[in-house]
Amino acid sequence: MSTTMTFAKALNTALADEMEADRSVVVFGEDVGPLGGVFRITDGLTQRFGEERCFDTPLAESGIMGMAIGMAMNGLRPVVEMQFDAFAYPAFEQVVSHVAKMPNRTRGKVKLPMVIRIPYAGGIGGVEHHCDSSESYYAHTPGLTVVAPATVEDAYTMLREAIRFPDPVVFLEPKKLYFSKEQLDLEALQSRWGTPALDRTDGPEPTAAPADSSIGRAVIAREGTDATLITYGPSVPTVMKAAAAAAEEGRSLEVIDIRSIVPFDDETVMASVRKTGRAVVVAEAPGFASVASEIVARVQERCFHSLAAPVLRVTGFDIPYPAPKLEHFYLPSVDRILDAVDELQWEDA
Repeated sequence: MSTTMTFAKALNTALADEMEADRSVVVFGEDVGPLGGVFRITDGLTQRFGEERCFDTPLAESGIMGMAIGMAMNGLRPVVEMQFDAFAYPAFEQVVSHVAKMPNRTRGKVKLPMVIRIPYAGGIGGVEHHCDSSESYYAHTPGLTVVAPATVEDAYTMLREAIRFPDPVVFLEPKKLYFSKEQLDLEALQSRWGTPALDRTDGPEPTAAPADSSIGRAVIAREGTDATLITYGPSVPTVMKAAAAAAEEGRSLEVIDIRSIVPFDDETVMASVRKTGRAVVVAEAPGFASVASEIVARVQERCFHSLAAPVLRVTGFDIPYPAPKLEHFYLPSVDRILDAVDELQWEDA
């Protein structure tokens, strides 16, 4: 039975379902306890599961991350919230030096099954330190899995998959999508995960995630034949609007939501570009040395002989994130995306 659900509620439900299924799952961070988090993603979890399973921490991100590492090393599955994207930087040393390296350092003997939830990117009129697009830092760090869901269904399924993943996952949550809504058959989704193991007390291995995991797999969000728009996270709705506007002008644009930044789904992306012969990559982060530039390089290398035009990018500018009243100039827009599409050498078609 379908019901209307917000992106935020899908995340909250995923956390609750995993905490119900596995006693080793613990949730903590700044204000995530009785308050339910700044965006209310953890609302009701403390009341339902108790202060030992969902609790507040001091305002010390490095300490939060260090505690999560110790918990993961000793049989728990911590899910930590970095309250805002730029607030996570004090914990970055812990992420790079320990979270990403521990399994390799121990030759695989020590796993860190943990999730680092980061509300990220712009579109909410936030001030400095509240609207960074920091995905490139994490994507550049070997040892981390990095995902960015863009739909309500993916918010639910990918968070559950991330919690059950054997290695650390950086889970990027687009803030401006928190209150987007979709029709969702929650019971059907929940049924894919098996019966909750309510009596589990012996470690971090619950029932495995469904075989068709979203981690490492892109999805075709809109079919098309003339060009491919490649994007993820907060840019997906904007790209979908651009594709719809292009259709009114007679151009058929395919939209690829990569969902999983690391690992990257080369197969789906390259198949689309080989079909259409043209591509534009869209992302909110600054373009220099970015995830967008890596995608451009991969497409150029793997699809060179199929391309009718150079692969283009539409990104944020190479400046610190602007003040709230200026962010609409900074973020990729429908017009900027369509301008890039117009540059794809259509006269040669």
